[in-house]
Amino acid sequence: MPPDRLAPVAAALALMGAGTAAAQDAGIQLQISPTLAAPSRGDASRKLPIVLQAKELRGRPDLETVAEGDAEFRRGGMVIRADRLAYDNADDLATARGNVRVSRDGNIYSGPELQLHVQRFEGFFLQPTYFFSRTGAGGSAQRIDFLDDQRAVATAATYTSCPTDGSGDPAWLLSTSKVKMDFEANEGIAEGAVLRFMGVPILGAPVLSFPLTDARKSGWLPPNIYPLDSKSGFVMSVPYYWNIAPNRDATITPGFATKRGVSLGTELRYLEPHYNGNLNLDLMPNDKLTGKSRYAVTFSHDAALIGNTNLAVRALRVSDDDYWKDFPRNLNTITPRLLLSDVQASKPLGEWTTYARAMQWQVLQNTDAPITEAPYQRLPQIGARTLQRLGGGLELGFEGEFNRFVNPDGTLAADLSRPTGVRAHTLASIARPWLTPGWSFTPKLSLNAAAYSLDQPMSDGRRTASRIIPTLSVDSAWVFERDTRWFGREVRQTLEPRLLYVNTPFRDQTLLPNFDSAGKDFNFETIYTENAFSGVDRVSDAHQLTAGVTTRLLEPDTGAEAVRLGVVQRFLFRDQRITPEGTPFTQRFSDILLLGSSNLIPRWHLDGTVQYNPDTHSAVRSIVSARYSPGPYRTINATYRLARGLSEQVELGWQWPLYGPLPAGVDDSPAPAKELRVTGGSGSCKGTMYAVGRVNYSTRDSRVTDAVVGLEYDAGCWIGRLVAERLSTGRSEATTRLLWQLELVGLSRLGSNPLQVLKDNIPGYRLLRDGTSAPATNSFYD
Repeated sequence: MPPDRLAPVAAALALMGAGTAAAQDAGIQLQISPTLAAPSRGDASRKLPIVLQAKELRGRPDLETVAEGDAEFRRGGMVIRADRLAYDNADDLATARGNVRVSRDGNIYSGPELQLHVQRFEGFFLQPTYFFSRTGAGGSAQRIDFLDDQRAVATAATYTSCPTDGSGDPAWLLSTSKVKMDFEANEGIAEGAVLRFMGVPILGAPVLSFPLTDARKSGWLPPNIYPLDSKSGFVMSVPYYWNIAPNRDATITPGFATKRGVSLGTELRYLEPHYNGNLNLDLMPNDKLTGKSRYAVTFSHDAALIGNTNLAVRALRVSDDDYWKDFPRNLNTITPRLLLSDVQASKPLGEWTTYARAMQWQVLQNTDAPITEAPYQRLPQIGARTLQRLGGGLELGFEGEFNRFVNPDGTLAADLSRPTGVRAHTLASIARPWLTPGWSFTPKLSLNAAAYSLDQPMSDGRRTASRIIPTLSVDSAWVFERDTRWFGREVRQTLEPRLLYVNTPFRDQTLLPNFDSAGKDFNFETIYTENAFSGVDRVSDAHQLTAGVTTRLLEPDTGAEAVRLGVVQRFLFRDQRITPEGTPFTQRFSDILLLGSSNLIPRWHLDGTVQYNPDTHSAVRSIVSARYSPGPYRTINATYRLARGLSEQVELGWQWPLYGPLPAGVDDSPAPAKELRVTGGSGSCKGTMYAVGRVNYSTRDSRVTDAVVGLEYDAGCWIGRLVAERLSTGRSEATTRLLWQLELVGLSRLGSNPLQVLKDNIPGYRLLRDGTSAPATNSFYD
């Protein structure tokens, strides 16, 4: 970009020498400021004062002012330096010659000669070089012509973030024969644009349009290329971004897969004062492998309606059962085979919240691993809930709901063994908590009541049923602290015991339907709950006491946790007849849960949870992990997972330099790592190669279930990534794809984007040049 308007007032500039002398005679000292935050355009900029200094100032009033010898001109946030600077008042012409340097907002322009008609902002800059601080890149031009304060033309211009070390052309270089810039329209038009990497042209366009600022602008975006996809072959797409309005935009992405044919992706986003959302459609009109149309539709909408009512809509639908295997990157969900469409409205009424909801599921079946138990659809779900403080410190909680449960469409809809019907339930509780900084004591009485009206008769012939189940619980926790010394370090140790007593009478629920209940995972959180089931339909009988204790070692100054150890176990005063496993629990003592984590060893983080059965003297389940992180961009983690009789897995993940200099500031000291900017080694395009990956191996099946393995090369001014991903989609099926990306720092990213894959799969992964790698994206949500 050219420097902004150099608009001094002619008379003030002509009289600057006398004005400066008069100020000094009056005892006024003008101080040099490195930055001046002031308007740089428009009428406000024309009223700003001018500061001119040099070794020698001379001039003729109303005719000419000349500054020679380290001349410096300041106006607002802009500074011009030159060996000689002259202003011709008659022609309104400012001329700077010899080592001309212009800086504004951190951007720097240099060249031998600048001529400018100041008020009209017309002129030229000969052989300028430029550097933009925001992108860390710049270039040079043969000439820049200023047409006015909003328009300019650069001839034979280049752009790169690679340093010139005298050995030849930079690693990557964007060159153009001419660039027209219109700042008012936020548009640049480059003619004869060619992008070269290692001297080889990789992209070219006779005419290229681009935005001049971070503001969004319509135009073609870099292509997405997947050179290898085991399901689709070579895949390429070229997005077109459409800036419809400041609060609306769309991205239209035509694509092609060698095995399947053409496709079209569309994303529409909107942001209004009272509603916002987005619509995504991925369409393949004719899949050559299946001979049919394939699609995925995602819709999200949030709105604030009249009367303080909030509406939320979420919808996800695909064309067929195999879509999740063939196009995994088109489904942004953690349950790719259970796709939810959900519409809900809520409205607060004083201390109450009322809501209505409709939920539908699309179940994607697979003959290799069929889904036999899918969530019910709720058509509708209507309810109200509240949590209120009463007199005397009492707390009242209440939830009341009406639900109609329907089987999802497809194979489950014809399964007559799955009951459907209506349920009305009430969850109520009254508690009296006593809370202090050192201890808490909370007795609570709860009630779970439900009534059913079914479409099919139960095994005893009834279509209606009801039940009421009360629960009494007392929860108490304490926190004790002391200052002590461990491993030669001053620490603060806590001792945190906790007791939970629960008494729930047995109520026979074997004949009742189960629409939404499932057994809770047995862990440190769920063991301190009154019910072993989630949902409403099942309530475990209990007469039990849960006792546990946790101790932590904390840094006295920062409160950072160095060590955590915990143990908890449940004691039953009577047999538990309603259990998630379906068989009565007759042991008086439950399995023991052990927890441990530590950061005491420099660069190491250790974590483990074990479920231990004291009768069999063996671990039922365990998760043990260790992570070694001596500094940023260097991490290795290993995890072992065991569920006895079900699965046993070993996982290894890493991000580690293979060769090349480490990023500036990274060392092996145990001190906490500082935030760094990767330099790619010595400020030249000779950088560091990193290995990245995660491998999940099932020892029970003797196979790799999922894997992500790749290489990253950071050369400072460019980053190359090559990542192979393998995702299991069945016992004997897997999808493999190859992702590659070339990131030209300060310009753009080309290829297929593996960054989200790396972030999702590698614990501790950090993006190279995080926060400095590329210009802002076209997003009004950012």
